[in-house]
Amino acid sequence: MLLFRLAIFLLLLAAGVCFAFYIGTGQARYRQWGLVILKWTVLAALGFFAVLAFERLL
Repeated sequence: MLLFRLAIFLLLLAAGVCFAFYIGTGQARYRQWGLVILKWTVLAALGFFAVLAFERLL
């Protein structure tokens, strides 16, 4: 549980850094990387919460 929370936090931090690089440099590739990282982070979090909900049902 702690490991997953740490992974989510680090992925959100990485997406934030990518967006900061995009603002600082104006290069679109950093925005694209940030969006990809953010998308997969949200999907992983939704999967994690789905597993928690499924455990509650059992």
